[in-house]
Amino acid sequence: MRRLLLAVAVLVVTYLVASPTGRYLLRAAWAEAGILARRRKIVDIVADSTTPEATRKKLRLVLDARAFAVDSIGLRAKESFTTYSPLDRDTLVLVLSGAYRDRLKSYTWWFPIVGRVPYKGYFDFAAAKDAEKAMQARGFDAYLRPSPAFSTLGWFNDPLLSTSLHADTLDLANTVIHELTHNTFYASGSAVFNESFANFVGARGAAWFFRSRGGTAAAARVDDEWSDDKVLSRFWQTLYSRVDSAFEAHPTDSLARLAVRDSIYANARREAVDVMGPQLKTIPVQALARMRLDNAVLLARRIYNTDLDVFDQVMARENGDLKNTIARIIELAKQRPKDPFGAMKDWVGER
Repeated sequence: MRRLLLAVAVLVVTYLVASPTGRYLLRAAWAEAGILARRRKIVDIVADSTTPEATRKKLRLVLDARAFAVDSIGLRAKESFTTYSPLDRDTLVLVLSGAYRDRLKSYTWWFPIVGRVPYKGYFDFAAAKDAEKAMQARGFDAYLRPSPAFSTLGWFNDPLLSTSLHADTLDLANTVIHELTHNTFYASGSAVFNESFANFVGARGAAWFFRSRGGTAAAARVDDEWSDDKVLSRFWQTLYSRVDSAFEAHPTDSLARLAVRDSIYANARREAVDVMGPQLKTIPVQALARMRLDNAVLLARRIYNTDLDVFDQVMARENGDLKNTIARIIELAKQRPKDPFGAMKDWVGER
């Protein structure tokens, strides 16, 4: 048995040192260890008289949102968001997504536990930019963007990070509830469902949280942001269908595919300003005019914004009860792990 355990340990160490994924995991583990080492209990920071009042107010909000997520929404928090960890920069990680230029297929990475995912986070920003350039040099669309927070899916007691504390109170409550949703349920290899689900719970949960505190205006703003998310979800779905149909019309001609997709994206940007713009409540039209469009952006956006309307449809069938809705969605996702969206649509009778 000792020899077997030693052999397994040698294989694990060899994998971590010798393989690119192993080295990436080692670097990520080192960064996570640094974050965990700097943790300090939020209650102690709030009680510290030297803490600025604006910081205390936000930290109290985090604790209140966390308690609400557990007691009212029914999420699993463990010890996440009970501590605070300062960083020496404004961005936590850079997230890289990639896609084939002539087909709607994401570039994916495999990791233990979570399976294949269509994005990769980098604590090392230089390495992230090098990876983006390398991906583009290999003929892929590449999309690199910042992220202020992430979840370890309950494996560690995730602290609140200073990068999240920079957000306004609405986004802060949403972030806490969003990340605790990942702690509660995470379907292996289903990043699009996981992120869209957490997006739904974060938005609906934050609105409920503020409304329970008498924050009617704050809740209305969160509802408006969620309404915009659903408008964007429909836009990305329509754009996906158009590009997909165009690719199907040119099954073997890669140059024709690239030409027609670029034309579709150019038209879509104008349509976003003229048609989608008037429907949005919290997003300025100027942002739509500057919006970058390619396969990597389209697929990355859909990770967080796929079929958002169906989550609300499930909630409507559960009489607006978010806690019951979450339980129902998790049940449906477990019943059909390879097609959770289809399971929800069948349940609400959409198809």
